Formats: sequence, structure tokens, C-alpha cells
Amino acid sequence: MSAIILTTINARYIHANLGLRWLYANLKTLQSETLIQEYCLTDHTADIAEQILQSAPKVVGIGVYIWNAMEVRQLVRILKRVAPDTIIVLGGPEVSHQPFRVDFSEADYLIQGEGEQSFSELCEMLLSGSPPLQRIIPAKPVNVNTLALPYQFYTAEDLAHRLIYVEASRGCPFRCEFCLSSIDHQVRPFEIDRFLTALHQLWERGARTFKFVDRTFNANPVTAGQILDFFLEKEPPYHAHFEVIPDHFPETIKERLTRFPAGTLQLEVGIQTLHPETAANISRRLDFQRIRENLSFLEQQTTAHLHVDLIVGLPGESLEQFGRDLNVLTNLTAGEIQIGILKKLSGTAINRHDQVHGMVYSPDPPYEILANNRISFNQMQTMKRLARFWDLVYNSGNFRRTAPLLWEDGDVFHGFYDFSIWLFHQTRATWQIGLPRLCELVFGYLVEIKGVEAEVVANSLAADILTIRGRSLPKTVLTHVTELPAVQRTLGDSLTKRQTRHLSV
Repeated sequence: MSAIILTTINARYIHANLGLRWLYANLKTLQSETLIQEYCLTDHTADIAEQILQSAPKVVGIGVYIWNAMEVRQLVRILKRVAPDTIIVLGGPEVSHQPFRVDFSEADYLIQGEGEQSFSELCEMLLSGSPPLQRIIPAKPVNVNTLALPYQFYTAEDLAHRLIYVEASRGCPFRCEFCLSSIDHQVRPFEIDRFLTALHQLWERGARTFKFVDRTFNANPVTAGQILDFFLEKEPPYHAHFEVIPDHFPETIKERLTRFPAGTLQLEVGIQTLHPETAANISRRLDFQRIRENLSFLEQQTTAHLHVDLIVGLPGESLEQFGRDLNVLTNLTAGEIQIGILKKLSGTAINRHDQVHGMVYSPDPPYEILANNRISFNQMQTMKRLARFWDLVYNSGNFRRTAPLLWEDGDVFHGFYDFSIWLFHQTRATWQIGLPRLCELVFGYLVEIKGVEAEVVANSLAADILTIRGRSLPKTVLTHVTELPAVQRTLGDSLTKRQTRHLSV
């Protein structure tokens, strides 16, 4: 029996929810009466409700995010009908800013903002029979160094099988209008010695896969350097993921980055746009020359796996400009280029462009843009499919040698744009396209539409597919192949299989 259940619906099992553990760590005397229960989007909502109610909790706290908002709404409705006396408290980004675009009216309380202290105080009031009068509880930003750290509450199973999320700072110094982090302009670092002690304890317990949630990891080169030193002193295998500012790499950070062994470091580099006018529209300050220099440095002098972002649909940016940015980035990095679709999140300033740029968004999560005055609805639909196909073909690393045949003239964007239109006409789907079928489709397009010789395509696909030992060639490829790769790797050779494929050329 637990008086309080802390729960959420994660996108995937591998994502261990850090927010729940922050709340649990700061419940003080109520910790002994609290249980964390995590679920995934693949779980049925009624089954989740059944498991939550097995403990007959008095309070259920649920983390609400853009990916689970609709499922949480359904969960709340079931819980309130089956156990109406159970008090439902919602927190997280999807309830922290108005307007609310998903109906959470059946929940009893909403905590807006950082909930570590507010949730603890609310639970004490509820369990003592003195509920607050207000339903929406505003939570002010906390002093991060007064919080109890949550990392000891990762279980042995978490450490062995899931991403371990850690947080060295909160807030972001930038004001990018599409991002919720822009609301909190003050960067609040955790006391570095205390944080490093927690990292060491996680390492001693067996943690080897760390994902930092800091929005601007390298904003403070001193603390960033200390954290990088922590990992440089360790023996691989391990994997550390950081989100970095693209135009801020002082020499002290650069030197450290050059020393990381292959397969240990991933850097998420938020570009979004390389167009100065578009960047100005969304209040994103960037030094574009320095970005190019830093990406070249990271590509040529480090073994870091790069994950670079571009966004479709930004106010004032045409498809042609987006295409030019994509062409530039594919020349600067061999890493992943994540093509995102602009989202309108409540609380952000992106809505100020709605009238001027004709921005039209979906009313339902994830609130993606449907059209604007530069990109029609049909074009936006095509771009959403392109983004998915790009992930399957380019970002997956499965077609490192073959993908460039789609744009032999060097125009990556238009080459892939034409391919994505053809591919959708063939499949009428963007999901559940297995690798063997995708290979057959790529072969067919290159040979039948682009006119590339069948042997050239087959040899290229064979080199891509058989980079990983244990794979077999599709029938069409096997029929035309004349040359097989000499070196193969097993799927188990790296902690980061997708990154291994990117290093295979």
C-alpha cells in the first residue's frame, strides 16, 4: 500500500524518467509512503490505471509531456471514474503553461513549473486533510543547490538497461522563441563537486550510458571541462551525450574533445537554421562563421558522433532556404542531421508570428505546423514524410555509401525530396518499412528512376548491409552484386550501434 504514486508514460522503455526521481528525492518524510511506477506508450491505458490502483493510493502524481498528453488525459478520466476519491496531481511541461490545449479538467491539481518543493508541500497538505484552495499551483524556480539529488533512485535495472539522465544545470541563456527553455533565462548550475560525487557514485554502481539534459552544456567552459575530465579519466566502454552551443567551443574544451575515444561521445548541436534573417525572426543569436569552423573541427579532429538539428517551418524561411541549409550541413558533417517540424508550444513566443507569417498549427499534440505563407499544407505534408524517410535512410547509418547516389549532382535536398515523394507513392506509409524492403525500394529508385547501373547500386547496398555481420542481402541486390565487403562488424561490437554504422565508411 502506498499513499502516493508517482507515474508517467514514457515514449520508450529505455527512457528512465528523471522528473519522477527528482520529485521522489525531495518528498522528505513522505518518501516511505511513495512508489514510482513508469509506463510506456505501448501500454494500454486501462492496464496502467489498474496497476496504479492496486496500491489504493490517495494521491497520484503524473508527469505530462508533449508525447503523452493525450494518453494522460485518458488515464485521468479512467482513474476518476473508477476511483473518484483518488486525488490526481499533474505536472510537467504540458500543464505548466497556458493556454491548455488538452483537456485536463478532471485532474484535481496542476503544478506549473519546477515541482520538487511544491509537490512535496501539496502532498503534505492533502494527506493531512488540509487541501489548498487553488487548483492551479504556480511553482517558482527552485534553488538547485537546496534540492536532494535523485540519482540514487535509479535502480540496478535502470543502470543496466536504460539511459541515465543527469542534470548539471537548469535554464538557458538564449531566447529562441520556439523553445520552452527560453522562458528560464537564468542558468542555474548545480554545485560541481556535489554533482561529480553523484556521477562517481552512479559509475561505481555500473552506469555507463549518461545523457545530460542541460540545454547549454558548454555555456560554462570551466564546469564543462571538469565534467569532461570525469569521463576522460574512465576506461571505455561508456557513452556520454551532451547538448552544446554550436558557436562556443573555447580551446580548453576543444582540446578535451579531441581525447575522447571513438564511440564514447555524442554531441547534440542545435543549429535550427543557417539563415540570418530567420534566426533574427526567432531571436536566435548565432555566429554562423564560427558555427562552420566548429563543425569542421568536431568533424575532422574529434571522434564525437554529431547530431545536428534543422527545423522546417520557421517564420519567414522558405523550402529553398531550408534546402540550402541541409546542403551546407551534409558537407560539414557526416553525423546525423535531425529534420524537425516546428511546434507551437504553449508559453513560448513563437505565436507572435502567427498573423505576419500565416502560421497554422495542429490543435493536437505535438502541435506541429500545418502551413505558413511560405510553405503550403501539401508541401508541409511532403516535408514531414521527408523527415521520416531521412531518418530511415540517412540518419540510420544503414545507407552511408548508397545515399549519396540519390544526389549525384551534389544537391542533397532536391535529390532526397524527389526520392521521398516517389517512396511515399510506393509505400503509402512512413513507418514499419523494414530494412530488406527499404533496400529493395532504394535499389528500384536508383536503377529505374535515376538510371544508375544495377551493379553499382547492388555493390553499394551490399557494402552498406554487410557492414554488420549476420545480415543477409535482399534478393534483388543478391542478383546483381559483383563485389562484397571484406570487413564486417557484429551488432554487439559497440555500445552505440547506430553510431557504429556512421563510422563504417
